[in-house]
Amino acid sequence: MDAGLSVRELTRRLALIGERPEDLDAVLITHEHSDHVSGLARLVKRHGKKAYLSRLTAPAIDWNGASPNVELFQAGSRFAIGDIEVNSFTVPHDAVDPVGFTLHAEGVRIGLATDLGYVTESVRVHLETMDFVLLESNHDLEMLKVGPYPWSVKQRVMSRVGHLSNPGACDFILRDLGPNVAHLVLGHLSEHNNHPEIVRLGAQQALAERGARAALSVAGPKHPTEVFSF
Repeated sequence: MDAGLSVRELTRRLALIGERPEDLDAVLITHEHSDHVSGLARLVKRHGKKAYLSRLTAPAIDWNGASPNVELFQAGSRFAIGDIEVNSFTVPHDAVDPVGFTLHAEGVRIGLATDLGYVTESVRVHLETMDFVLLESNHDLEMLKVGPYPWSVKQRVMSRVGHLSNPGACDFILRDLGPNVAHLVLGHLSEHNNHPEIVRLGAQQALAERGARAALSVAGPKHPTEVFSF
């Protein structure tokens, strides 16, 4: 999902888990912001991969002269990639047509939602029956307020079409985390306005209050997480 790193860095990180770019079947794109697509044009050109994008997102991407192999979908629609059933859903973010995804295969259900200003009822419904959830926990509010960003950027991040804060992620855990979630990964952490241990401590407390048994992982901005198996 997404290709916001350089092809070189993507290749390096895939190698850490014994994979190669040429072995990928496809790339799912959530939206057109550069931290999600900066490596996409080169990836699809070099390795001939198919990119799946919403009909409105595709024209917003700079393909650098490449003739991309793309599959377009309507936000909210379902489609298949091999034996994986993919369901897209709209999320509130300041992009052209941002989406999250759920993936279903071999009895396993995975939900992924990053870059969302808040958790809508639709997002809750799509994530409530998942076995694995990747959710944004982008920023600590106090760190953001005193951090280096211009005030206009801070307002954008905190808005309802910005990014989900640590309290927002914890509120989701307390109120809406589904009973089947075996693994919860909190990701898309800001390098300047967050810290993995702040995220971990808040989420652990929320999980304990919820009485949830989900294993918690925090995906930092510099290093890949462990490999998850079901």
